[in-house]
Amino acid sequence: MLQAILIPFYERDIRQLMEELSLFEREEDLWKVRGSIKNASGHLALHITGGLNYLVGTLLGHTGYVRNRDLEFSSPPVPREQLIAGLEALIPMIQRSLSTLDMASDYPIPFDDAVRTNGYVLLQLALHLNYHLGQVNYLRRMLT
Repeated sequence: MLQAILIPFYERDIRQLMEELSLFEREEDLWKVRGSIKNASGHLALHITGGLNYLVGTLLGHTGYVRNRDLEFSSPPVPREQLIAGLEALIPMIQRSLSTLDMASDYPIPFDDAVRTNGYVLLQLALHLNYHLGQVNYLRRMLT
C-alpha cells in the first residue's frame, strides 16, 4: 500500500523540519530571509502546517481545519515552540487520515488544475514538504 511508503516519509521530513527549526541559534533568525529564498523559515513552517492541515486533514481526514494561506506568509513572528508543536501535531493527523484512504480514488478537489488521485496529491505534497525543508536548511546555514 502506498500509505505504508508515504507515512514514514511525511514523519521523517516533518521531524527533520522540527530539528532544523531547533537548530537556529537565534530564534529571531527564523523570521529572516537571505539569498534567493524570499520566505522566512518561520513562514515556511506555518505554510507546511497550514497546507497539510487543510489539504490532508480537512479534505481527506475531515478534521474541519480552516486554512488562512495568506497569514501563513504574513504572520508576525510566533514562538519557535508554537511552530514545532504545530508540526508535531501533523504526524498523528497524517497517520489517521491516510490509514484507510483509497489512494486510487479522486482527490476531493482539482489539484494542479486537473482531477487527480489521492495518491498523486499525497506524493506531490510530500515532495513539496521536502522542497521547503531544503529551503529552511539552506536559510539556517546562511544565517548561522
